Amino acid sequence: MGDQFLSGRTALITGGATGICRATALAMASAGANIIIGSLTEQVKQKYVKREGHTVVTEDDLEQTRQEILALGVHAQAHALNVSRNESCDAIVESAINEFGKIDILVNGAGSSLSMSMVDHDDEAWHRIVDVNLNGAYRMIKRTLPGMMDRDWGRIINIASTAASIGEKTRAAYCASKSGILGLTRAVALEGAPSGVSCNAISPGSVITQQAINAVTLELEMKGIGKTVDQYLAESAARTPQRRHVEAKEIAALALFLCQADAFSITGQDLTVDGGNLW
Repeated sequence: MGDQFLSGRTALITGGATGICRATALAMASAGANIIIGSLTEQVKQKYVKREGHTVVTEDDLEQTRQEILALGVHAQAHALNVSRNESCDAIVESAINEFGKIDILVNGAGSSLSMSMVDHDDEAWHRIVDVNLNGAYRMIKRTLPGMMDRDWGRIINIASTAASIGEKTRAAYCASKSGILGLTRAVALEGAPSGVSCNAISPGSVITQQAINAVTLELEMKGIGKTVDQYLAESAARTPQRRHVEAKEIAALALFLCQADAFSITGQDLTVDGGNLW
């Protein structure tokens, strides 16, 4: 695999200003791909999303990531994106095609979660989580798959979660939406297979990002757990076979690998990256 094996390719990455997808955007840019990132900003959230649970970024966060991508010698766009709105998905795809002419790679990483028991689950919250995590991926695939099939080349990578397979009692909406991602992945893989398009899911375990640290901080405060964030993370890492948390760059490396020509036969798969946990 050459260092610039994605030269001439264009990758659209949702959730691309933070965490796993930011690392993925930088990895693909390092391999020569032009990059379009989209993430939910506070301004867009206030317009459309009335409840908490979404990771939001500032316009400065978007621009900072774009500048880091540009520094790698490729072209880049950064957009405020709400994957639960058709018009927002239309806008980012149209902008990408207008500038780059095509979208070769789609990484669906925009996501949301919340902690709520099934017994008294709020209907609006349920629909919101599913709409972002599952329907958001559907919206983006629907808009990019036809062009990939027409050109006989494409890579679609959906960021799922080990929660799709193991469950968590207070995150039913999140688990259900991520399980749905696996079914969507398999169906799209079969549809794209004759036309040079692969589709896979990556299911990370516990990945330490700033968003994960923020979530742990909030959980410790809400539950009154007398531990620091560092203590909590150290204890959770000690419970894994590798005695460590997964890093965002490891997920990015797998996503990049799936874009190789030699990886085309890997499709329709749920690829778990969790440090050896068997759950």
